[in-house]
Amino acid sequence: MTVVDSTARESARVAPVTVPPFAVISGAQVRRTLHGCEKRITELVEATYRAHGAGDSVNPPSYFLRFPDRPSSRIIALPASIGGETRVDGLKWISSFPKNVTAGIPRASAVLILNDHDTGYPFACLESSIISATRTAASAASAADWLSRDRPRPTRVGFFGVGLIARYIHTFLVGTGWSFDEIGVHDLSADSAAGFRCYLEQSDTTGRITVHDNAEQLIRNSDLVVFATVAGQPHVSDLSWFAHNPLVLHVSLRDLAPEILLASSNIVDDVEHCLKADTSPHLAEQLTGNRDFLHGTLDDVMAGRVTVPTDRPVVFSPFGLGVLDLAVGKYVYTEVARCGELHVVDDFFHELSRYG
Repeated sequence: MTVVDSTARESARVAPVTVPPFAVISGAQVRRTLHGCEKRITELVEATYRAHGAGDSVNPPSYFLRFPDRPSSRIIALPASIGGETRVDGLKWISSFPKNVTAGIPRASAVLILNDHDTGYPFACLESSIISATRTAASAASAADWLSRDRPRPTRVGFFGVGLIARYIHTFLVGTGWSFDEIGVHDLSADSAAGFRCYLEQSDTTGRITVHDNAEQLIRNSDLVVFATVAGQPHVSDLSWFAHNPLVLHVSLRDLAPEILLASSNIVDDVEHCLKADTSPHLAEQLTGNRDFLHGTLDDVMAGRVTVPTDRPVVFSPFGLGVLDLAVGKYVYTEVARCGELHVVDDFFHELSRYG
């Protein structure tokens, strides 16, 4: 070994490693960064699905924190890591407290922690209810596109459950080029249905808006059905409502009876993640004892490994992957930093000397 080689090796061993500064990114900053970027974020989500499908990610099972004294509420931890250009680790910590709605505040609240790839140090905390809604909506818009490529493109959309997620999905559908002749609305809360109709009217939406009194009317009159409820167990079980073979974005995961899934083509975002926690696909697996009713993942469809049949309903059931939150969160961080608007917390990490 030459002196030069020895010196280079020693230099590589003692190369300085620095702790990244820690920044806090507010919901207002997240909103400004993502506003109007529907096409860009949908492309980012699709690229993340491809990376996940190729194994360039780590996405462990989500952890559900539940409360005996508050059975309808939960807080979920979604740890994840993604490689490629994004190259970041992190955790989404998101709560769902449905009773918040009656108090006039949103059901869900969340933060996202981004960790440095090389040191493991967290370098950002972002308000994440907007990031979560955005990645969910981008996933839904992507599925609507890819799963309708071999069938007539839907012209009638129906929203079952009309909270924040439904609003974001509508925004992403419109922002990625969709237009509809008819928009149906149904919610157990008349006030919510009226509020969503008002939102649609103010958003300069084309197409006739109809508030349906019941779920059957909504489903029968929609080619694209979006489920975005807080249902804890199946409440739609009549297969005849789906006789016209609609495309169903089953975002809330627990609305459909397993018998409906067994009569449909089923696409998920990730098989192992989706078939647990008493989702409708999980119930279908328990009922049949197998997973034969699953046709594949959205990545399979995008890659051409799976062709979606046209002679039955198509149901997309996305469990929601932490890698999507990381991808969108890292995009927000990068854009905020590029604009020089990071709010850095000085001396957040205080003990940085091993021996004081």
